[in-house]
Amino acid sequence: MKRNFLFLLTVMVMVLASLSNVRTSANSGSMLFEPLKLQVKIFDPTDPYSNPHRTPVEIPEVTLDDHTLTFYTSCLGCTLRLVNVEDEVVYTTAITSDTLVFPSSLEGEYEIQIIQGEWCFYGEITL
Repeated sequence: MKRNFLFLLTVMVMVLASLSNVRTSANSGSMLFEPLKLQVKIFDPTDPYSNPHRTPVEIPEVTLDDHTLTFYTSCLGCTLRLVNVEDEVVYTTAITSDTLVFPSSLEGEYEIQIIQGEWCFYGEITL
């Protein structure tokens, strides 16, 4: 009787552990595409109230497939902007989910900017 109980307990622990691993890899470890190379800067360096930070900033993990952007790090509530080569903002939107689809009319090279408070995460993309 005690042996059966230990066997069932072991099986249950193994099942729970495997489910935990599946959830973890689905959220963070299974990127299908190469992540964008993003850098970070202060969005408004002229802000007189901007204090230096002692902790490092976590740069979001984001991939691009055609016109679909996938966020592996939550950016909910952030603002996304595309800036063209003439330094004009041609697209802006609030990030409201883990994926964002750009309009098919956007084609060419852009600087992508993800603005989170005073931080701007930026990099180059081609649509």
